[in-house]
Amino acid sequence: MYAIRTYRNILKGCLRSTWGKGLMAIRPQQTAAVVAKEPFLNGNSSNYVEDMYASWLENPKSVHKSWDAYFRNVKGGMPPGQAYQPPPVLGQQTGALASTVSVPSAVDQSKINSLVNDHLAVYSLIRSYQTRGHRKAKLDPLGILQAGLSEDVPVDLQMEYWGLGSQDLNKVFQLPNTTFIGGENIQAMTLGEIVNKLEDTYCNHIGLDFMFIPEKYKCDWIRKKFETPGMNALSKEEKRTLLARIVRSTGFEAFLARKWSSEKRFGLEGCEVLVPAMKTIIDLSSELGVESVVMGMPHRGRLDVLANVCRKPLEQIFTQFDPTLEASDEGSGDVKYHLGMSHERLNRATNKIIRMAVVANPSHLEAVDPVVQGKTRAEQFYRGDAQGKKVMSILLHGDAAFSGQGVVYETFHLSALPHYTTNGTIHIVVNNQIGFTTDPRYARSSPYCTDVAKVVDAPIFHVNADDPEAVVHVCKVAAEWRAEFNKDVVIDLVCYRRNGHNEGDNPMFTQPLMYHRIAKQEQVLNLYSKKLIEEGVVTKEEVQEEIAKYEKICEEAYFEAKSDRKQLRNKDWLDSPWKGFFPKNYEMTPIKPTGISLDKLKHIGKVMSTPPEGDFKTHGGLKRILRGRAELLEKGYVDWAMGEALAFGSLLLDGIHVRLSGQDVERGTFSHRHHILHCQLKDKLLYCPLNDLSEEQAIYTVCNSSLSEYAVLGFELGFSMTNPYALICWEAQFGDFMNTAQCIIDQFISSGQDKWVRQTGLVLLLPHGYEGMGPEHSSARPERFLQMSNDDPDYFPPEGELFEVNQLHSANWQVVNCSTPANYYHVLRRQMAMDVRKPLIIFTPKSLLRLEAARSHIDEMIGDKSFQRIIPDNGPASSNPEKVRKLLLCTGKIYYELLKERNKRGLDEDIAITRVEQISPFPLDLIKAEHIKYDNAKIVWAQEEPKNMGYWAYVKPRIETAVNKQVEVSYAGRSTAASTATGNKHQHISEQENLIDEALA
Repeated sequence: MYAIRTYRNILKGCLRSTWGKGLMAIRPQQTAAVVAKEPFLNGNSSNYVEDMYASWLENPKSVHKSWDAYFRNVKGGMPPGQAYQPPPVLGQQTGALASTVSVPSAVDQSKINSLVNDHLAVYSLIRSYQTRGHRKAKLDPLGILQAGLSEDVPVDLQMEYWGLGSQDLNKVFQLPNTTFIGGENIQAMTLGEIVNKLEDTYCNHIGLDFMFIPEKYKCDWIRKKFETPGMNALSKEEKRTLLARIVRSTGFEAFLARKWSSEKRFGLEGCEVLVPAMKTIIDLSSELGVESVVMGMPHRGRLDVLANVCRKPLEQIFTQFDPTLEASDEGSGDVKYHLGMSHERLNRATNKIIRMAVVANPSHLEAVDPVVQGKTRAEQFYRGDAQGKKVMSILLHGDAAFSGQGVVYETFHLSALPHYTTNGTIHIVVNNQIGFTTDPRYARSSPYCTDVAKVVDAPIFHVNADDPEAVVHVCKVAAEWRAEFNKDVVIDLVCYRRNGHNEGDNPMFTQPLMYHRIAKQEQVLNLYSKKLIEEGVVTKEEVQEEIAKYEKICEEAYFEAKSDRKQLRNKDWLDSPWKGFFPKNYEMTPIKPTGISLDKLKHIGKVMSTPPEGDFKTHGGLKRILRGRAELLEKGYVDWAMGEALAFGSLLLDGIHVRLSGQDVERGTFSHRHHILHCQLKDKLLYCPLNDLSEEQAIYTVCNSSLSEYAVLGFELGFSMTNPYALICWEAQFGDFMNTAQCIIDQFISSGQDKWVRQTGLVLLLPHGYEGMGPEHSSARPERFLQMSNDDPDYFPPEGELFEVNQLHSANWQVVNCSTPANYYHVLRRQMAMDVRKPLIIFTPKSLLRLEAARSHIDEMIGDKSFQRIIPDNGPASSNPEKVRKLLLCTGKIYYELLKERNKRGLDEDIAITRVEQISPFPLDLIKAEHIKYDNAKIVWAQEEPKNMGYWAYVKPRIETAVNKQVEVSYAGRSTAASTATGNKHQHISEQENLIDEALA
């Protein structure tokens, strides 16, 4: 910084000096522009003048001799007005530059000023090309737009703006150290050569958008990759390989179009270069050490990518076009352009085995982004790949979705967070320059569809997709960037969509001019093959032979697909294959008890309630909480927080990784959890008790997330897909907030197994309960989860020992509302005890966290104890069931209010209260048993939620099925409403009192 300040003062001195004032007088407009545009005069250090001075300090020969003399003279104490020394005349024998000179004449001073001003102007021109050259690049294959919404060429890309003109084209200028257009040996060039080099680098078919990156060394790295002469040259063999890959991507789409002309396939026509682009990235990444690539993409081009990037057998793909074929897998399946896959293959470019996975994705385009990131992070975690050198992610996007979908921004914001980073993702935007039918000028406000990536300083490489060699060079640099800096990078493939949104759509309705141009546009295969024929790289016959060879491959696969009707097995191509979880000859067995030994529980409890020793200063209030935990445990009881800790800890001791993620989960929204302790004296000094249980235990990861639900829940879903022997939990700050993650819940969690044969044991913790906190802090919307539950309300499965197991096997998920810490403990442990994995939705409490009546005795958590799907009444009513006139069924927090008021009113023999802990799949067998026990009682369902929300619509027909419609089931609770809860405290209390009165009447 001393050097920066010194040079800033020098330059300011120059402008106040005689020659500086003369410079202003000679070219006031241009010099003023230079001064105004150079932030070093205002204290910003990121500019070429600072670079020049820093470079001079390191090596005086790296700058022009005149600047070398000037720096030496000023540093020696000479006034700025006398320090400048003109360079030696060309052709004159040069000697050592004097350390001091006399004041030059007026004529010499004018020449000096002109030379200095010209150099400053040239340096500014170079910087303008580096900063805004992409605005002038020829990116659109159709020649209609520039890929950005602005058609104006920045004025600072014109020589005249800087006071230069055609008369200066033959003048020689010293190159600054911020450009590499001269290569390693050339340090000076004519202005004409400089402009030609800059135009070719920044304004041809590649547009580089990177100068917003604050680190100079990263900018230099990019400049060197693109400015250095010859960097983008391909060998003859590389060109032949590139052509062969374009033949495959083009031939695949042509084959599908001929065989299934009326089928939707969302083909790649107009961006066939995507396949060689992805293969280039994978090849180079494999060479750099990557062993596994996780990919996510929308539907456009998916089949081509599966076929020609991942090499899914063509007969598998062609079979999916057969409308008469029934799936041999369980579930309803999905359209072919939503499916995923995973397998290992030999990468022929590197001769290494590489695993490739394409994650299944619905039509909710960018919804897959965080899922891919979570899956990638999980693979890195379980491989011990902390730097992401072995596992990487590639995300494909459409231009309209990339700029329009908020989850893209949310996902970018995870990219550098310690517990969420995947150490760099390569993003490829298939930029059709149009949405479904919407012109980009009506679809986004940013100049480019990729501008959102600037939020994390990701370099953006725009490239014309009809220049395959430019695309390959960009992809190589992107792969190297990711390996070098472990940061995201974006490739903007500016292309076009030859057909409409799908093959049956007519784009001429809304884009007549664009599609008139597209109709005349020659295919990239023809363009590139002609180029290589002219260069003598291939012959016309060789091109035709390559096309015919791939056509034959497709025909053979088509014949095989038609002759073998057992090919459609999505199970074989799962994007997350779990060995042993899809056995052919499976025999169901009862779920093992989930209790553990008392000694193990006490050990976990002791660690959880003991603050760290030594220099770690624990907050006084937290010490009291820990002490309270220990005292409670000593009495044989646990509260909700301790029940959760005991569940997590016991799984960790069993070698099962536990990950808890969400907003403020380390402490807990309600200040109850405290799984991470913070030293009160030292920043970043943390202690996690659950990672201090045993040397052999699994790792516990508890991490506060960014303020996101959509992306973070998607991330945790992806994480849960990688390892079935891990408990992955996401907690909403309040259950209501799952609203903004609904897409992940609907499209992936509730239906993933039916659509994609994909299991997940993901746990959603959703704080729920009516405490008078208003409509945004009361309801986790149980009705939504229950409406999507797939159990039939009118069907009572065969009873027997395996009733619970059978229900769980056929269910799409589990929905529970535990009322005791012990039951919460058991249901978490049941997730790992089951031999299938099903999502678990838990409506967790708020007020019950500290309610004394809601504590559990530790004996409920040991030995042969298990999760209770219902908790029957154990009071006087249970002892004399024939006297009970009303059987109250309820779930969650309302039980304790009903219990308290029932006992207060002396109705404990008249009314039995049974808690339904597992709501879905509904415990029909146990409710039937309760009805038989209280055969004289009316059955009433009581709930806090409005009648049109909560559980009522789901439980009513199932209770009726359980009791064989022998008893009418009635409702006690709030009336129907549009809002989940009132925000008025008085009204809330009144509604709650009415509910209890109605239930106990």
